[in-house]
Amino acid sequence: MIFASRLAAVTLAALMCWTVPAATQQSGPVQQAPLQQAPMQQAPVQQAPVQQAPPPQRAQSPATFGPDELVGAGHKFFGNVSRGLASIIERAVSQWGLPNGYVLGEEGSGAFVAGLRYGEGTLYTKNAGDLRVYWQGPSVGFDWGGDGARTMTLVCNLPATNAIYQRFVGIDGSAYIVGGFGMTALTANNIVLVPIRSGIGLRLGANIGYLKFTPRATWNPF
Repeated sequence: MIFASRLAAVTLAALMCWTVPAATQQSGPVQQAPLQQAPMQQAPVQQAPVQQAPPPQRAQSPATFGPDELVGAGHKFFGNVSRGLASIIERAVSQWGLPNGYVLGEEGSGAFVAGLRYGEGTLYTKNAGDLRVYWQGPSVGFDWGGDGARTMTLVCNLPATNAIYQRFVGIDGSAYIVGGFGMTALTANNIVLVPIRSGIGLRLGANIGYLKFTPRATWNPF
């Protein structure tokens, strides 16, 4: 009876050992869940700083005069009193551009509230020759007395030398005094004249009026 009990126990254990591996083999290999890759983070895009375009520069053409040429001519014309001329020419060029002509001459004027101005000189250009010119005109301003001065007049946008023979009206708010020089501006038909006068008797009130340029001298200011 004891042997039979042990035999039954051994048989039962054998059956259990045979059943468990079989069940394990039937279950098959364990499948692992696919790995999910973490989303890649893109580096922030850095935008290049916006560069502002440089301010436009006034180009010099073969027919125009550069600031150095104007200052050199002015130094020879005005002589020892030409200190400060470069500053006023630079200001004129920055406002009205490079001139394609300039007039060197002398003028006289007198006024008692209302006044007259007479002058004569030579118009210089690079590609159209030189031309003798005269100018005269009335003025109204809070000034009186008389003066004589050397004058350098910058001429901008001149289409032809004889186009200077017309009346030019003063531009409001264009009167300046820089370094002993007085500067005003006049215009007609897109042509701009910038008279630069030396001396103390500048009579800037005279820019309220006009100047008439003629090929011959005349006493008629109108």
